[in-house]
Amino acid sequence: MKRFAPSATQKSRQATFILGFLLVLSFLFILFQGGKLASMLFVILSLLTVYLVLGKWSGIRQAEAHREIITADDTERIQAGQSIQIKLRIHVPGAWPIPYLLVKDEMIRGNKEKMGMKGSVVLNWMRKGEYVYKTPPLRRGHYSMKKAEFATEDVFGLYEHTGTVDLPYSFVVFPQTIEIRNWAQFSHSPRGSRHHSVNARMQRETTQINGVREYIHGDRLSRIHWNATARTGNWRSKEFERETLPKMVIIIDRNRGIYRTQADFELAVSAAASLLQFGAQRNIAVGLLSSGKDTYMALPKTGPRQAEILMDHLVEVESDGSRTLQQVINNSKELFSPGTLVIFVTPRRGTDTLALLHSVEKQRMLACHLCVESVKDSSTDHWVREIHKLGFMGYAIQSLTDLPAALGGAKPYA
Repeated sequence: MKRFAPSATQKSRQATFILGFLLVLSFLFILFQGGKLASMLFVILSLLTVYLVLGKWSGIRQAEAHREIITADDTERIQAGQSIQIKLRIHVPGAWPIPYLLVKDEMIRGNKEKMGMKGSVVLNWMRKGEYVYKTPPLRRGHYSMKKAEFATEDVFGLYEHTGTVDLPYSFVVFPQTIEIRNWAQFSHSPRGSRHHSVNARMQRETTQINGVREYIHGDRLSRIHWNATARTGNWRSKEFERETLPKMVIIIDRNRGIYRTQADFELAVSAAASLLQFGAQRNIAVGLLSSGKDTYMALPKTGPRQAEILMDHLVEVESDGSRTLQQVINNSKELFSPGTLVIFVTPRRGTDTLALLHSVEKQRMLACHLCVESVKDSSTDHWVREIHKLGFMGYAIQSLTDLPAALGGAKPYA
């Protein structure tokens, strides 16, 4: 049989009843018995009652606080897996003595998961104090913090007085990313002359000047922007517009039944975010397709605003879908165009995935399979070798740190 602890209100009522009962008894004792003992007992209980009643005006209801968020590297951008330190600076006005202060702070992820932090603070002679705590490693998502609750008790622990301070604050925990410095197969496609010509058109430049950039060793003399060089005192080169911008579409498999653990899906999201970051840094038009309870589709575009929009989607995405990748692609054909690099981020292997790669090739696009599995087995390497033999790009990673080496060509499969 469960027994529940009494609430603060019930505890206060019980204390009030007991204190009143003792005060009445002491009064009757002095009334009918008299004497020094009865008088001393009544005075002590009266002073105790006054002390407990005046504790209601301890100033806790007018408490002031300021919340400060401290990250590990003092940057505003927080990535999944990081912990943050939160500092509450507290001031309680008034003069009535407070033995200690109980603090409760709450953090909400999205609109569901709640994380409460509790502790105690001893105020200094100016009735000020600091409560500092560190969160556990945070998952990606949108977090909000609303009010901080404070409570204090008398020295006997009979009455509890509370106060709240509204301290609205929100922050975003982004997917974990890793820098990809080089993608060898993206720069030099392995699928023969047709794909080499696609890549050449992407890299070919027009005669239209698009801006000025820093001089790179090996630039021809005709590329040097003499006016900008003379104005800045450093070598500057002309930047020309490309004939065709390279395009990349990232497809995340959100089917809930194909991921062994939540860590596998988080690895898929982190890999997609790293590829998005790679494309944004190199002015590649990046699109995104993910389908779960709802379908999200973004056409390939360049620019920092596009990267922000796609990253915001990756912050909240979950493995809550039931459709296959083929069904998802069939409903999103307007996303694809010849010459586009289509990257499937999924742990799926087998004939269905191979059929997807062939269908992409038939539409004159480049197909790539990024197999994300935290638990490696021999069949994974065998699968990657097989699709390499067929001329498709394929990589397998067990952790995010494997991604740069895999794309950079440091991990051979043939």
